[in-house]
Amino acid sequence: MSKTNDFLSFQGQTNQTPYLIEVDRADGLYIYDKKGKAFMDMIAGVAVNNIGHNHPKVINALKSQIDRHLHVMVYGEYVQDAQLEFSKRLCSVLPNKLNTVYPVNSGTEANEAALKLAKRITNRTELISFRGSYHGSTHGSLSVSGNETKKQAYRPLLPDVQFLEFNSIDELERITERTACVIIETVQGDAGVRVPSSKFIKTLRDRCTEVGALLIFDEIQCGMGRTGKLFAFEHFNVTPDILTLGKALGGGMPIGALVSSQENLHQFTFEPMLGHITTFGGHPVICAAANAFLEVMEEEINFNNVEKLGALIESELSSEIEIIEIRRIGMMLALDMISFERVEKVVSKCLEKGLIAFWFLSHPDSFRLSPPLNISETQVLDACRIIKEAIEETKD
Repeated sequence: MSKTNDFLSFQGQTNQTPYLIEVDRADGLYIYDKKGKAFMDMIAGVAVNNIGHNHPKVINALKSQIDRHLHVMVYGEYVQDAQLEFSKRLCSVLPNKLNTVYPVNSGTEANEAALKLAKRITNRTELISFRGSYHGSTHGSLSVSGNETKKQAYRPLLPDVQFLEFNSIDELERITERTACVIIETVQGDAGVRVPSSKFIKTLRDRCTEVGALLIFDEIQCGMGRTGKLFAFEHFNVTPDILTLGKALGGGMPIGALVSSQENLHQFTFEPMLGHITTFGGHPVICAAANAFLEVMEEEINFNNVEKLGALIESELSSEIEIIEIRRIGMMLALDMISFERVEKVVSKCLEKGLIAFWFLSHPDSFRLSPPLNISETQVLDACRIIKEAIEETKD
């Protein structure tokens, strides 16, 4: 039996048509299969490998921590250098009110914890989210995600969840003194890269403050430099009450983070104590990788260059007549075509030609590009050439 057949037989599947690249190794922008073929990873593992694959500083941090110790205790009981160094570094680049970190295993767990924390602090039950949103696939995160097709088979989900129209200021009046929290992707990802107006975000902040609802920014996909700033909320000069992170934060390792004030996170310690529990959250090896990732972001990533190269991709591909619209912020791009069938042909041809693009769950008429932030201009131009060729070669 081939490895592909083994994969399909022994591993649970989420997609009827997986890419089936038999991965041998990865380095920088490239993934190499067992036959030595190189693939340009122009989605960075879906906005995870923001500093490319196998960055040497991350690898060295992993090896160093592995030599010291692995898991020693459930999160929160022992003082561990890797956890502490990571948390201090993350807080050092955040606004003062976001001064305490609760590391968890994934972005969706960070969102689950954020929803619980908001209920605990406010003693309210209503959760407000936005149409088109994606916050994860666990029950609570799915409950506040906007894709009804993905939710229908798993109902009943959480009660008392309301959905507003994204970027509609008039809708914000529906946030009231019943509302525990509003959770929002600072830039919507799965909906096809939807960037809100500054006025909308500032009005949202003011409304939450007015009625005592907590504002949660989900930056699991749009954070960590993806938009051309370390955090997407920096574009709007607005600070949330709770921030959730994941994906790129681990430098290729699995992590999520719930970030808020020390006062807020203290609520998890009483009535009841252990208000949120995680066995492997804050795993020392993962925290070492995350700390190294943040160091790379500080020392090696030029955010002006992220914007410059994102604009270059947009410029190179906007001349293609079959690309109806490009929505972009930094190096987070959605490229609209006439149909999912057209997107599927182009994405498949790109894969055949050694370039990885992908589509969106909630906006299948688009394909996504989210390359590593340290991609070079030469690599950008090469990638755009391949995409143009794929469009041309798949025309009817």
